[in-house]
Amino acid sequence: MKTRESDVIFETNITSLEFLYRGKVRDIYKIDDDRLLVVQTDRLSAFDVVLPNPIPGKGRLLTELSVFWFKKLSHVIPNHWLDESPKDFVTDRERGQINGRAMVVRRLEPLPVEAIVRGYLAGSGWREYQNTGKICGIPLPPNLREAQQLPRTIFTPSTKADVGDHDENISFELVEEKIGKDYADKIRDASCELYEEASAY
Repeated sequence: MKTRESDVIFETNITSLEFLYRGKVRDIYKIDDDRLLVVQTDRLSAFDVVLPNPIPGKGRLLTELSVFWFKKLSHVIPNHWLDESPKDFVTDRERGQINGRAMVVRRLEPLPVEAIVRGYLAGSGWREYQNTGKICGIPLPPNLREAQQLPRTIFTPSTKADVGDHDENISFELVEEKIGKDYADKIRDASCELYEEASAY
């Protein structure tokens, strides 16, 4: 995929649709009461902070990956992706901002937690394990190494931080308190199944 510097999108400015939200990487616009246009920019977010220099082509690559996995795993759990052309909802002059980097999705209520599944001991999980021997309250065997495959896949939810704040690992019990036990169980089970299917691909 060749990318020219002029193709880099740090922020979008689509005036034909109502602007709703600018996240760490995505800009979101309202198509109607039931659908949104999600534009994946080239912004780079690390440790919950948006960095000043974008990565050319990142938004297009994220969109390709997202659409691939939404299609591939839709039999595990329905998702919000709609097989509709984003360019049908913007003006001709705005198409350059979304070309290859936008999706039409169902408008849904987001979960108040991040559903994270781990198969390897890395990142914040590694740091927590070093301090406590656990991740999100789940005890792990001693003497594991960084990036080692875990004995079993584990569900390690976190908070959903606003831009500039940091996500924090939380226990499954806290997820149950936030959204109820039945819903928490379904989310954990579906998340683990998605991970297992994707990792086996």
